[in-house]
Amino acid sequence: MTPFPTERPRRLRSTWALRAAFAETRLHPANLIAPLFLKAGIDAPVPIASMPGVVQHTRDSARKEARALAGLGVSGVLLFGVPARKDPLGTEAHSPTGVIQQAIRAIKDEVSDEMAVIADLCLCEYTDHGHCGLLAGDEVDNDSTIEVYGQIACSQAQAGADVVAPSGMMDGQVKAIRAALDDSGFEHTPILSYAVKYASSFYGPFRDAAEGAPRFGDRRSHQQDPANYREALREAQLDIGEGADALMVKPALGYLDIVRAVKDHFNYPVATYSVSGEYSMIKAAAANGWLDERAAVLEALTSMRRAGADLIVTYSARSAAEWLS
Repeated sequence: MTPFPTERPRRLRSTWALRAAFAETRLHPANLIAPLFLKAGIDAPVPIASMPGVVQHTRDSARKEARALAGLGVSGVLLFGVPARKDPLGTEAHSPTGVIQQAIRAIKDEVSDEMAVIADLCLCEYTDHGHCGLLAGDEVDNDSTIEVYGQIACSQAQAGADVVAPSGMMDGQVKAIRAALDDSGFEHTPILSYAVKYASSFYGPFRDAAEGAPRFGDRRSHQQDPANYREALREAQLDIGEGADALMVKPALGYLDIVRAVKDHFNYPVATYSVSGEYSMIKAAAANGWLDERAAVLEALTSMRRAGADLIVTYSARSAAEWLS
């Protein structure tokens, strides 16, 4: 007789119930944040061709989507705006009647405290040149930009945003935003900082959705080089020192080592953003019958949780929440 192995790990994998009971990583709808795009001046949701199943919302359709997501246990929405008018200074970004400010009020009226309403804070969707800040010639001027970021943060908080999420990757942006919020009486509004945001090739479909592609140049001066690891830790440490309450790593799948490093080094709340290119790749492969969408999405999201993400921003939030239910 063949000697009986002393250890048989397969015993705990022999049935679905055992695998579930001994699973080391849990994925729950409460770990998910759904991005929503709000477009001014439309009467009905507009499908985004490069992101099947994702739309540019009207204020009313976004309110209804938030209600459905809250009912599924999704913990929040992350709002992006596409204004009716763009200008060099992105003034619609901090208008009290801006597309995002109106959407925040409508969604908060609908879901109250059932889910977090998070406002993305940047200028790329609002400027006519498509860059993340104010320009000095052909370059983004860091210091004048972060002053405007402070104005945007206060406008979003005034509208009722639970969290502001600066994504522009300007130096000192968290410090400027924290000071502006505190000076305006919003000292309890948290900052979820895109502390680690890479100059990724996986953002393409998002730029269709947000209509914020730069008219010239690129964003490599302020987004990180995909080759760099230590720089990510430095960026996260700087944002913590400036007052960030939670940290974002973006993108997700290609940067799970960074998610783990940020979590282990700082033990802060960490979110990761499963970006548009990640979403669209799975959608395209599933449409061609090359993989099972449900299995692939849940496996990818679980890998992000396993890497250390407390929250995952994903365009699959509604589908994943339904599957998990």
